[in-house]
Amino acid sequence: MTPICLLPAVSLALLSFRTVSSHRDVLELGDADFEYLATGHETMLVKFYAPWCGHCKKLAPEFEKAAMRLKGAVQLAKVDCTAHSDTCGHFGVTGYPTLKIFRYGKDSAPYDGPRTADGIYNYMKKQTGPDSVYLKTKEDLQTFVNSYDASIVGVFSGSDSSRLDEFLNAAGLLREQFRFAHVTDLQIAEEHVGSESVLLFRPPRLANTFEDGVAVFKDYLTISSLRRFIRDHIFGLCPHMTMENRDRLRVRDLLTAYYDLDYHHNVRGSNYWRNRVMKVASQYTGRGLMFSVANKKDFQFELEDDYGLGTSDGGELPFVTIRTKLGHKYVMREEFTRDGQSLERFLEDYFAGRLKRYVKSEPIPEKNTGPVKVVVAESFDDIVNESDKDVLIQFYSPSCPHCKKLVPVYRELADTLYSDPNIVIAKMNAVDNDVPLGYDVQGFPTIYFAPVGKKDNPIRYQGTRELKDFMKFLKHEASHSLVLTGFKDEL
Repeated sequence: MTPICLLPAVSLALLSFRTVSSHRDVLELGDADFEYLATGHETMLVKFYAPWCGHCKKLAPEFEKAAMRLKGAVQLAKVDCTAHSDTCGHFGVTGYPTLKIFRYGKDSAPYDGPRTADGIYNYMKKQTGPDSVYLKTKEDLQTFVNSYDASIVGVFSGSDSSRLDEFLNAAGLLREQFRFAHVTDLQIAEEHVGSESVLLFRPPRLANTFEDGVAVFKDYLTISSLRRFIRDHIFGLCPHMTMENRDRLRVRDLLTAYYDLDYHHNVRGSNYWRNRVMKVASQYTGRGLMFSVANKKDFQFELEDDYGLGTSDGGELPFVTIRTKLGHKYVMREEFTRDGQSLERFLEDYFAGRLKRYVKSEPIPEKNTGPVKVVVAESFDDIVNESDKDVLIQFYSPSCPHCKKLVPVYRELADTLYSDPNIVIAKMNAVDNDVPLGYDVQGFPTIYFAPVGKKDNPIRYQGTRELKDFMKFLKHEASHSLVLTGFKDEL
């Protein structure tokens, strides 16, 4: 999920009205003009934001760049929810930034794509034009599939084919993710198939000797069966992972080789290391691990922040990591050898369970005797999971203003329960430590309660952040009666 800034408990006062800025590529809309202006655009991507939101500030320049590139095709707009709360409330905005796709002023769908300029551009371009492109000749087919992205082409015997409508329905539902086209003359696709079917063409730049470049759909055509076919074949043996498709790849255990990959300017050089990864990957098919390659510059922050790897190190040699669908991370420490033997050894150790997981963690504090216990990733199991005590833990960011505001209340709560031997009040810096499995932290602060005997099913705290509300929650959820210090029980 994309991180958002959570709405504060008390709504902010409305700020001064902002008029439409026609000289910018991103329209500024408000309560007075949203409906009027939005209905004038076939397709519009609207960003609902708050000026104080850190995630919104990070998105802003990417949004502006995408708007400039999409000018004339898709209109991008923004609404300041601190100034125009009626509009934001009408569309159910509960966190910032929220992005929605509108068609002629109607809320059509949430925007679930990437938050980069390239990602927004590619995602929204697929929102324009027909759901499926009609190809009339073999030349049209060749031009369509000669693309940077994979292509799904329906092959039908005529425009009255009973399967064509189902294919077009599927294209309408899946166009945000994939490119669709169709032919109504079997001879156009006779080189690939001799009867009605669906063909999945992998990008020509990823052609290799280890797999076919075209996959043929053989099941009965329904939206569900076609979706399943695309899911199982779209990526092939070793796809190119990008910021746009990484979430779809990471639903499985995934090995990734990061290097100076550049398919726009150096296809041959990019495939040099990919072919070596694929040679090894072909020996491990069916073992539950997927393989991919990626540009290390695109994932520089992730490599440094999530794996402790400096992208300037290692020269041209790839970095190799494994990230499981449960979030476990492993790093290949041995230098990547051109014969692939180092990668084979890494995989053998992985499948044999001999690798130590990589965990990003601050050092364990030498002293930790304060009322609020400091938890880091390395000490999480000891203090939270393996503890015979109930634990209330706050995940925070050092720069979060809501977290700073919570400090005195949270400290008072810890002081109140300091003499209770059955409960621990704790906090963890979720920026500099890996958040453990079972804890969904998308905004700050996020607070969970891990009761004794139910550590694998922590309870998210959803109440307001006042002492009496924390106490009421703990009295209801705690495994033992609370032992209080200086608290006047008014509950």
